[in-house]
Amino acid sequence: MLTTIISRLGLPLLVSVIAGALGKVDNDVAQNASKVLGNLEGAMAGGVISSEQLAEANRHAEEVARLKSQEYETILSEINQTIRAEAASSDIYVRRMRPTFGYLMAITWAAQMLGIAYIMIFETEKAPDVLDAMEALSAIWAIGLSVLGIYVYKRSEEKKVSLPPKREVAPSPEVVKTTNIKPQNATAVRPKVNE
Repeated sequence: MLTTIISRLGLPLLVSVIAGALGKVDNDVAQNASKVLGNLEGAMAGGVISSEQLAEANRHAEEVARLKSQEYETILSEINQTIRAEAASSDIYVRRMRPTFGYLMAITWAAQMLGIAYIMIFETEKAPDVLDAMEALSAIWAIGLSVLGIYVYKRSEEKKVSLPPKREVAPSPEVVKTTNIKPQNATAVRPKVNE
């Protein structure tokens, strides 16, 4: 994605966008970075940095983005190989690891949420401390829930691959033609009514 952005927009526009975004962040480091990028933007616009130097910077940024993309591709490939080996394993526990992890995450999440709800309702004086503790656990939960999300996504993908494709059967053109044709000399046939 970054490769596409850099190749389409170029470094000057990317610097301008990032400088503007960082300028809106209420943080000294972000403000300083925005000022530095603003100075860089001014140098590029003023011709202090030549177009050849900008082109070389664009090429370098594209190469770095390409290398990062390859790195992510390698990581994802290794993860997929691990998941495939897990699914093909004859060991029941190895095959059941993803569902077991999902169940444990759900039980743990429910226990934590019920505990927080109990504290907030019945022991409200402890609520600030408990909420601070919950906030401290957010990074751990982010990792665990991310892993669970990948497990669920990959399992859904595996199920899609293993199912035969659905085929919609359309009537043949001959059937459509014959059902739409009315004979020219057709007379209506009325059923006989027994009197």
